[in-house]
Amino acid sequence: MIKTKDAIKPAKEPAISIDRGENIAMMEPMLISDGARGRGDLIDLVTDLVGRSASFRSKLPAPIAAALSDLVRAMNCYYSNLIEGHNTHPVDIEKALKGNYSHDSKKRNLQLEAKAHISVQKWIDEGGLDGLATKRDIICEIHRRFCSELPPELLIVEDPESHEKCRVEPGEFRKRDVKVGNHIPVSPGAIPRFLDRFEAVYGKLGKTETILAAAAVHHRLAWIHPFLDGNGRVCRLMSHATLLETLDTGALWSVSRGLARRVADYKALLANCDMSRRNELDGRGNLSEEALIAFTRFFLEVCIDQVKFMEGLMNPKDFQVRVMVWGKEQIAAKALAPNADKLLESLLYRGELQRGDVQGILNTSERSAQRAVTSLVQQGVVVSDSSRAPLRLAFPAALAARWMPELFPEK
Repeated sequence: MIKTKDAIKPAKEPAISIDRGENIAMMEPMLISDGARGRGDLIDLVTDLVGRSASFRSKLPAPIAAALSDLVRAMNCYYSNLIEGHNTHPVDIEKALKGNYSHDSKKRNLQLEAKAHISVQKWIDEGGLDGLATKRDIICEIHRRFCSELPPELLIVEDPESHEKCRVEPGEFRKRDVKVGNHIPVSPGAIPRFLDRFEAVYGKLGKTETILAAAAVHHRLAWIHPFLDGNGRVCRLMSHATLLETLDTGALWSVSRGLARRVADYKALLANCDMSRRNELDGRGNLSEEALIAFTRFFLEVCIDQVKFMEGLMNPKDFQVRVMVWGKEQIAAKALAPNADKLLESLLYRGELQRGDVQGILNTSERSAQRAVTSLVQQGVVVSDSSRAPLRLAFPAALAARWMPELFPEK
């Protein structure tokens, strides 16, 4: 992808998207067959994932869960972009969300890219999808929303062989052939037909089957490769939306973090799913069912690992100790008011507080109570929608290394 303004003169797109008549059966198997070896083990993983995800969410007070989801959104963006080779730290992402951009044009563009990703995920998290994430129109809308917020420099791609530069049109299918590694996706004109089949198969599944098929959905969309660029991010955003809907995750953990931490395995297993059926024991479709099963196992194990990681990170006892140690250090350094730790402790238990309760909790004067609130707000750990709205705990990216170690690398 071109990241500078030099020599950007996009090639003219073909007027007609050529359909070479590929049979939609080329994409089979789209689901793991009932009699497939290892299917029972995969169902066990689905059951484990459902239970763990629900248990984790139920343990968090709603205000804390909401605050955590904001940080996880930035984390998800960071890791998804990292898979694409774009390293924009969550601290810089957080700055971009506040309108604070780097003077370096390349870094600024990556901040804008991250901001676009977060904007789309926030839209998804807040119920923006009017239906299943596997619908053709929704897939296009995810791409349109993401690309519409990108700077022009990031909407230019270059053909690695011909070096021809082409412009990515937000929400529009590609109009030319492409090659991804060793895989040549379907012809441009065939994309609508394949996505119609994609929607028909994946849009009618029950909850368990949808979770089981999440990895297949992820790969088959990448295999179709409907857009000139941005397909990887659309796939991961769609996976996030699918898991959010079926598992009711609360957006409290990120599959992208797990994929990025095992990126070599992720890319290799994803590429293996492009392989043709190897023999009579390898399913009944055109593509390898064994490879699809291996990627599904990997995908579900990554999800379970990320739920376990976040559950351990947010263990009330350990988490509260880390936050309170930080608070006492800040008081000692005079960065927080002397009684701010009591307010912080109360917020850790309740998630939010009415402003009128603060003075009683601290057992101090109104002026002293206000100083405690102000000092916490200045540190970014307490937020409020207005001067009269309840106080809520926040999770600033700059403190993640102290409060939630290993969530993402230190800046």
